[in-house]
Amino acid sequence: MHEFPSESWTAAFADAVNNNEVYRTHGKPWTFGGVAMVISADPAVGIEDDTGMFLDVHEGECRSATLKTGMDSFADAPFVIVATYERWKKVINGDIDPIKGMMEGKLKMTKGHLPTMLRFVQSSRALVTSATSVPTKFRDE
Repeated sequence: MHEFPSESWTAAFADAVNNNEVYRTHGKPWTFGGVAMVISADPAVGIEDDTGMFLDVHEGECRSATLKTGMDSFADAPFVIVATYERWKKVINGDIDPIKGMMEGKLKMTKGHLPTMLRFVQSSRALVTSATSVPTKFRDE
């Protein structure tokens, strides 16, 4: 089990992405840079500052995944998606589709080009499928 968020969860997520054939296929045309998935600070669950995973994804591969803290640490990320801990938990559990979540404002793209992201619905869903395969221990359970 990997606590979410943590360095071990982030590494396991990267491995799951790289082992996902659907992501490899549908993410092949992605050449737009890395994606940051940021959890808003939530001291109630021990997240004292905005924290997230930066995924260096390129052509269907996750070249690296890094856990970072503070919004400034995501300044170089071409795409930044921010949500509460509860919302990311629902994404990981497969209860929120990431593209639909962005369209409904449940996940906020604070940086990046939404129409570009919308062209990659299948690869975005494959990323979520990868996340659901990571044995996850949530801090509030």
